[in-house]
Amino acid sequence: MTHTRYAFVKAAWHADIVDRSLDGFSETIPMDQIDTFDVPGAFEMPLMAQTLAKSGKYDAVVCAAFVVDGGIYRHDFVASAVVDGLMRAGMDTGVPVLSVSLTPHHYQETDHHNTIYREHFVQKGREAAAAALQIVGAHKALA
Repeated sequence: MTHTRYAFVKAAWHADIVDRSLDGFSETIPMDQIDTFDVPGAFEMPLMAQTLAKSGKYDAVVCAAFVVDGGIYRHDFVASAVVDGLMRAGMDTGVPVLSVSLTPHHYQETDHHNTIYREHFVQKGREAAAAALQIVGAHKALA
C-alpha cells in the first residue's frame, strides 16, 4: 500500500508569513508525506498546482500565498484569478487542490501585522491539513 502524498506549493512573496502555513499543515500531516515547491508569487500557483496534480504523484495539492494591496495593481483581481485557477486545476485533474491564500483588506508591514498574519497562516495550515485529510479520505472511499 502506498502512503498518501501531498504537494505543498508556497509563494515566495512574504515567505516569512506564507511559510508558516506549512508549519501548521505539518503539525497534522508528517513532513515525510509532503513535497514542497516554491513559486515566485501567487499568480504562478495555479499552473504549478495543475502540473503537480497531473503528475499522478499526489493525492492532494495545497497552495499558500499572501496577496496584499501593493498600491499598483488591484490585488483582489489577482486573488480572484488565483483562486479560480486553483479550482480549475482541481476540477480539470480530479485531484483536490486546496487554497491557503489570504487577501487582507488592510495590511501594513509592521511587526504587529506580521505577527498577526504569521499566526493566522499557522492556523490556516492546520485547517488545510484537516480539509486535505477529509477530502483525500472521501476520494479513497469512493475508489
